[in-house]
Amino acid sequence: MAGRIRKIARRSFLVGSVAIAGGVAFGVYKWREVPPNPLEPSDGAIPLNPFVVITREGVMIITPKAEMGQGVQSTWAALAAEELDVEWEDISVLHGPPAQAYFNSALFGEAVPGLAYKVGPTGAYIRDLAGGGAKLLSLQLTGGSTSTRDGYEKMRMAGATARETLKIVAARRLGVGLGELSTTSGEVIARDGRRISYAELAEEAASIEPPKVELRDPSQWRYLGKTMPRLDMIPKVTGKAQYAIDVRLPGMKFATVRMNPRRTDMISYDASVALAMEGVEQVIDLGSGIAVVARNTWIAFQAAEAVEIVWGEPAYPKSTEALNALALTAFDRPANSTPRDEGDLDKPQDGIEITAEYEAPWLAHTTMEPMSSAALFSGGKLTLWSGAQAPILSRDRAAEAIGLSPEDVELIVPFLGGGYGRRSVADFSILAAKVAAAMPEVPVSVTWSREEDMRNDYYRPAAWGRFRGVVRDGQAVLLDGKIASTSLTNDSTPPEDPTEKQMGDRELVAGAWDQPYGIPNYRISGHTARTGAPVGYWRSVGASYNGFFFDTFIDELAHAAQRDPLQFRLEMARKEHAPSAGAIEAVAEMSDWGAARADGTALGIGFTYSFGAAVAQVVQVSQRDRGISIDNVWIAADVGRALDPGNLEAQLSGGAIFGLSAAVFGKVTFSDGIAEQQNFWDYDALRMPSAPATEVRILESAYRISGVGEVAVPPAAPALGNALFRLTGLRARTLPLIGTFNLLV
Repeated sequence: MAGRIRKIARRSFLVGSVAIAGGVAFGVYKWREVPPNPLEPSDGAIPLNPFVVITREGVMIITPKAEMGQGVQSTWAALAAEELDVEWEDISVLHGPPAQAYFNSALFGEAVPGLAYKVGPTGAYIRDLAGGGAKLLSLQLTGGSTSTRDGYEKMRMAGATARETLKIVAARRLGVGLGELSTTSGEVIARDGRRISYAELAEEAASIEPPKVELRDPSQWRYLGKTMPRLDMIPKVTGKAQYAIDVRLPGMKFATVRMNPRRTDMISYDASVALAMEGVEQVIDLGSGIAVVARNTWIAFQAAEAVEIVWGEPAYPKSTEALNALALTAFDRPANSTPRDEGDLDKPQDGIEITAEYEAPWLAHTTMEPMSSAALFSGGKLTLWSGAQAPILSRDRAAEAIGLSPEDVELIVPFLGGGYGRRSVADFSILAAKVAAAMPEVPVSVTWSREEDMRNDYYRPAAWGRFRGVVRDGQAVLLDGKIASTSLTNDSTPPEDPTEKQMGDRELVAGAWDQPYGIPNYRISGHTARTGAPVGYWRSVGASYNGFFFDTFIDELAHAAQRDPLQFRLEMARKEHAPSAGAIEAVAEMSDWGAARADGTALGIGFTYSFGAAVAQVVQVSQRDRGISIDNVWIAADVGRALDPGNLEAQLSGGAIFGLSAAVFGKVTFSDGIAEQQNFWDYDALRMPSAPATEVRILESAYRISGVGEVAVPPAAPALGNALFRLTGLRARTLPLIGTFNLLV
């Protein structure tokens, strides 16, 4: 990015600060110690701040958030533009470089202990202060539904300080007081009608210390709170949007990789057949696998599969059964964490006691764009085009892999064809760097086949829940849950001793310990396992399975209490958290819960509080001649403040379909240490003919704003399972559901 800025600056109109296509950067970073500005000075251009750039054509917003379909870059642009007074059609967006200045304070702040749904002014202040710790770790990451919260204030401050700095310069030039000036459409306007464009003021404004400003009241907003045309809409509709897989440079070669699916070394390989294939140019030894370079990607795919390879043995059990057995030994050891332990769980309770066990399988990410990067190693430096969710991590790991310093790597982040946590891992960037280093001065596009993408994923680990509960007089009086899974915190390296002491992992129990229900005796404990298997963050992480475990058990408690399952949840939520109760009430109204239904039709409710948002879903299923159809999904979500209702609706609908797809189909199994699933033919998702209709209602009563990229996934599986129970009388306790129910999918 810095190199790109220098090149553009040499041929652009310079305005005394950072030039990007003839532009100057403005903004504010309200932290006690400001990180270095990543936009390096060049040719007399002096960068002021990383976020807002004034250009001749309008405004360019520099955003560190990866755009993977969630619309975050448009939302961040609207946050800045709202204060800056520019027209929507004059805004463009550029992904920022890997830089400490772009640390994700919201993600780090959420690590503060305590129940998120109980956070008020004091708790929010503490989390905001703690979020500054991400600066020390250079935590630049898109994930955890934190982008909206992370940018909500800082981007408005960036726009506001830019606006007021420009007004100071205009006041000097026009000889008037600041109170006599206003701004609109990229211009400063005096009361007498004189106008000066932002571009004319930018050079002088760059040398002024930005003033302290007050943010505008939401009643003055023009863009925020409305459904806006997304800035990436036209390029994506017209095919002009560039993903890493689309990068084309003069003289480019095309490559793919085959890495050890057991995640150890490669013992030997024979590439003679591949090298004899027309269009194949070379086979590169990558240590734990090979890369094939060819005239085009398809030839590279075919040749890579033709290479005969002897793989090393895995450091983890080879079969699904053995992996799961090892993980289940976690239940035999004391809990690693008990983040919620209220009441007296060991005191006998009068009432009806029930127990249940649940299981969720290993899952893959299967992003629509498989892992891919483009790279050029030239003059001892690397330029890398990679759809990274963690740019600093990806840059630094790529540099280390080929013996460079991070300063010698320029990472450009294009659009991502899906992420879901998979692209927070740097492996695909590292491999592209290695291939490029083996072919200096030659640009190369490295694209994984779908099969390679499946075999070398970092999987959502399997998980198990064991629950005990007591109901009395129609109320839940006790809930005791134990959850076991491979820990993402601990399992970064294979264990020498799987029974060794491990850290507690709050994410392992997310979506269970932090639910807003007034149950007097409520305990959730996490039991971490170390399997050594390749695991990673998957959309909604621990809540992805705990939403199913916990909410299904709530439904079972309601059944044992002979209560309506929605009213049962609603009463408990009212005791603890009004926004959660509001979401349940809203979804009841949307779905006409309680009304008479046609024979063979049933509704199920699911609720999960996760990532700062209360989300309730109702799923309708129907018995047809050929099987059971999933007809409708109603979704109510309280996000605190809806910055773009249309985009929120799209994200919530997509998250529900994503969660339902995993609930119906998702399962990865292992044989001989290798994932058996290879492509969408054996790892399917809901298709358009079988996908349910969705209806979304956005609520805004929560104290803090939240994102929605993750939050509709957790309640989808329990809502479907609970609907199937009401239809068939059969309780779903193991995912996926396709093996238990005759679903028309």
